[in-house]
Amino acid sequence: MTTARPASSRRSRTRANGDGTVYQRKDSRWEAAGYVLAPGNTRKRIRVYGTTRKEALAKLTEKLANSNRGLPAPSAQGGLAAYLTYWLQNVAVHQLRENTHTRYTAVARLYLIPGLGKKKLAKLTAKDVRTWLNRLRTTCQCCTRGLDTARDQPRCCTVGKCCSKRLSPLTLAYVHSVLKSALEHAVREEEIPRNVARNVRTGTPRPRRFEPLTAEEARQFLAVARGHRLHALFELALHTGLRKGELLGLRWEDLDLAGGTASIRRTLQRTNSSGLTTLPTKTQSSERRIALATECLHSLEQHHERQRQEGEASGTGWKASGYVFTRPDGSPIEGATLTRHFNTLLRRARLRRIRFHDLRHSAATLLLEQGVELVVIKELLGHAHIGVTASVYAHVRLRLQRDAIDLLGNALRNPTAGREDGDEPPHWAAPVR
Repeated sequence: MTTARPASSRRSRTRANGDGTVYQRKDSRWEAAGYVLAPGNTRKRIRVYGTTRKEALAKLTEKLANSNRGLPAPSAQGGLAAYLTYWLQNVAVHQLRENTHTRYTAVARLYLIPGLGKKKLAKLTAKDVRTWLNRLRTTCQCCTRGLDTARDQPRCCTVGKCCSKRLSPLTLAYVHSVLKSALEHAVREEEIPRNVARNVRTGTPRPRRFEPLTAEEARQFLAVARGHRLHALFELALHTGLRKGELLGLRWEDLDLAGGTASIRRTLQRTNSSGLTTLPTKTQSSERRIALATECLHSLEQHHERQRQEGEASGTGWKASGYVFTRPDGSPIEGATLTRHFNTLLRRARLRRIRFHDLRHSAATLLLEQGVELVVIKELLGHAHIGVTASVYAHVRLRLQRDAIDLLGNALRNPTAGREDGDEPPHWAAPVR
């Protein structure tokens, strides 16, 4: 005769109405099921699984909590377009910076939804993704996106002469990465079993070429910029490699002129919702403390005095924003405005046209050519990993390797060159790192 289970034990396993059910399957896994909010303001029953009762219950509780907050659970039976919309509006918007989210939304609108939006999320295959990427790679974007028909003067495909405006390898890789991120979240939510976009290889695109200033060009640029009211900013950019937003986001409280250091805590950017606003640094590693050169300290002291005089001249019209680099009335500087000043100085110096960001590359390249260790440059630039620094400046390291190999070759060909008998071998100025 079996003993009946105590009533208290049965009650401990009973779940309240709406909390779903949890039970063990024949394959020993635990399954939890419950009703959650679905697209179209409907409700559907979902099932989650775990190796233990606690794991399955935790997954179900998370789903129910999202439903109670009004977040509809996407359906794998729906199209990819519906899932991308859900992901961008309810997930990515809370995880990405605003400008990054804007770019993701544009990628989905221009490429993902037109190309794959009608595919069922559950039935999307790696072959579908590969075929779509190949079509993007070989199709003229003027014709595909209807840009040609919207022109006042038709050209390209409408006149039978395709301009062959195709996506660059970097853009193609970026579009692919957005799709991978969306499908990765679908895997985490157990909507699909695997991320098929990860099984498609697009190849490693060549990094964007940049033309850093040489040491002579940098001196020529600084000589022309010496009379500019933002001379201290350009000198700081070439000595430290700070990003444009980091320079514009510097406040006087971030500078320790006596100690010769600067703390990088924020960046100044324009967003669609807030306009010109301060944001956290690009990554956690970008929040750093850097040393300042003597020339930068002198320039900053002169700039501080000039800003004080501008404030006195403006009187009540002065806008005390606290930023180091401001407009003549004390308000923050737009990134586009700084770019215009920079291009004007390039023309005055009769230098080739480069981006403002290339000042950052110029600083890192000149430091490498002076034999500074890669890890020091990584800390100065605020890269998250030293591999990023190594990959971006691989061409500079290769040139330094050639110089070192040439020195070694000279030593092996003529070991006594440049020294008398009995002298110690010379210490080569450019060691192989």
